[in-house]
Amino acid sequence: MKRLLDFDSEHLWHPYAALKNTPARFLAKTAHGTTIETADGLKLIDAVSSWWCMAHGHNAPEIVEAIQKQSEKMCHVMFGGFTHEPAIELGEKLVNFLPEGLNKIFFADSGSIAVECAAKMAVQYQYSLGHPERCKLVALKGGYHGDTAGAMALSDPDGMHTLFRGIMPHHYFAERPNCRFDEAWNQADFASMERVVEEHKGEIAAVICEPVFQGGNGMWLYNAGYLKSLRELCDRYGILLILDEIAAGFYRTGPRFAMMHTAENGANAGENRAGFIKPDIMCIGKALTGGSITMAACVASENVAETITNSKIPAFMHGPTYMANPLACAAGIASLSLFESRDYAGKVAQIEKRLKQNLEPLRVLENAADVRVLGAIGVLELKAKPSAEDILRVIRETGVWLRPFCNYVYTMPPFITTDSEIDRICEAIKMIGECEPAPVVEGEDEFHE
Repeated sequence: MKRLLDFDSEHLWHPYAALKNTPARFLAKTAHGTTIETADGLKLIDAVSSWWCMAHGHNAPEIVEAIQKQSEKMCHVMFGGFTHEPAIELGEKLVNFLPEGLNKIFFADSGSIAVECAAKMAVQYQYSLGHPERCKLVALKGGYHGDTAGAMALSDPDGMHTLFRGIMPHHYFAERPNCRFDEAWNQADFASMERVVEEHKGEIAAVICEPVFQGGNGMWLYNAGYLKSLRELCDRYGILLILDEIAAGFYRTGPRFAMMHTAENGANAGENRAGFIKPDIMCIGKALTGGSITMAACVASENVAETITNSKIPAFMHGPTYMANPLACAAGIASLSLFESRDYAGKVAQIEKRLKQNLEPLRVLENAADVRVLGAIGVLELKAKPSAEDILRVIRETGVWLRPFCNYVYTMPPFITTDSEIDRICEAIKMIGECEPAPVVEGEDEFHE
């Protein structure tokens, strides 16, 4: 085990970490259900769904079996010039699973690439209408859309990507929505977006945002009324609306997709939601394959797809090597079957209730700045972060895998997580919240997103 970890430390980069002196803390051996087991026998509850994708838990038997069966037939074939049954079947399932009218599917390799595709699709749509000057997007401060260049350019301009401003295209940003999810909607909170759009409306192809839940740049939950006003504003100026549901979709915030919080009956609408706003383009990923293998999709409305198809340049100009990879499609089919057959809306409601019971009392902690809970998302925002050593001590003592970033200690557990496991997760969060703040060291932030 030491030899493996030594090699890793010397040669393998890890996310948001220096190559040396920040070795992998754990050597994962197996993962099943909610638990990751390390080579030294430590069993850890995966409280962050391995970056929010393991909705059904690790190694869901139905998904593993689907990948195994597909591997015996065909692991990959290019999607240019070919199609195949797994892609078609997954497409059929998605059309039935997605909001009505969003049914033109472009399969992508990852969430970041789905965002890149959405931005390109919006620009090509405007070009098709004779507006090549409409090639800019508007995004929200505090947002996160991925780590590729185009996705970085649409993420928080003052966030973790500032080092790379020189290679990123320039877009426009509105202030983060400050009206909390559980507060009454305040239209004044929309003033910044109105100003930006009205000032630059002749240049704007689309507005992009994470609906209701801003993830990787602050774990912020904002009022769904913002989305209603945004839909009206986009319609007024002929601007497309892109919703990035990569993290928020597939029941993570409660309903099937976060956009459904705008339904006529709001939080009380259950699965029979009606009257919710819909985007022109949406991005999905992460839980699409149940976290088993990388895959995402950029999904367009019929209007967007038909406008591009009937234009002077009818082909959408993008084509990943691993587009619609058969193994990933097989995993996606099995994952969607689980979403269809299980009452995840009910399960997430139970997780939300348990998170609130456990986390709300943490507001009294001396280092607590805020507590936020929605669906299967729980956040303890701290005034100052503890040391990495203290966080690792809590992980080992509690057997709960948490990966705080900046001042945010959060959980986004698999939907199969039990009440007792939620209680253990929350106890670990509490213990981190009780740790002494660490001395501030500029540029040192190993734990991120």
